[in-house]
Amino acid sequence: MLLGSVLITLASLVYFEPGTVAPFIIEKLPLRFERLWRLALLVHVPSALVSFPACILLMTKMVQRRRKLHRWLGRVTGTVVGLLLVPSGFVLALEAKGGVWVSVGFVLSGLIVWVALVRGVIDARRGRMLSHARSMRHLFAQMSVAVTSRTLLVLLDLGGMDPNLAYVLALWVPVLGSALIAEALSGSLPRFSLSSPRVSSPQVALRSPS
Repeated sequence: MLLGSVLITLASLVYFEPGTVAPFIIEKLPLRFERLWRLALLVHVPSALVSFPACILLMTKMVQRRRKLHRWLGRVTGTVVGLLLVPSGFVLALEAKGGVWVSVGFVLSGLIVWVALVRGVIDARRGRMLSHARSMRHLFAQMSVAVTSRTLLVLLDLGGMDPNLAYVLALWVPVLGSALIAEALSGSLPRFSLSSPRVSSPQVALRSPS
């Protein structure tokens, strides 16, 4: 995830070059609400570049052992994610490449992040740290989609898959897969055993004919 974050940061430097229009913006034009979309992009990119590495740090034992650092870094990161990253992502999702199903996937991922963030804050304030950890796993899992989705998209492109289908699969597989992994790590998924469970036979009272 850290390597993916670095690569995304390097690829995003073009957005900050003066007098340069990124290819990502050019391929989107014309847009119905261009000013709103450009504003959302200017908010989304920097907030993502800051919040994702911060989320990686917050998931490490090194930071979690330092409670004061963990608390304040979590507050700053949560503010950036909840007030800047997710709302701007909703706006960008309206013009997502790949059609309506990709837009729906981005919105779903953003909603999971928002719900996990709110529940995580409430749980932390009430001292329910196990529930807080579960919510933060979900938040981090959806943030990691930025890396896993790009990776899967490259692999599908190398395999020659139709671009429209590739965009849908490259988003939905990481979004749903990350949610399942977060649940599995929290021990919330049912566990199945290959061995047959032992069932105690009922006790039958035998009566004498007499």
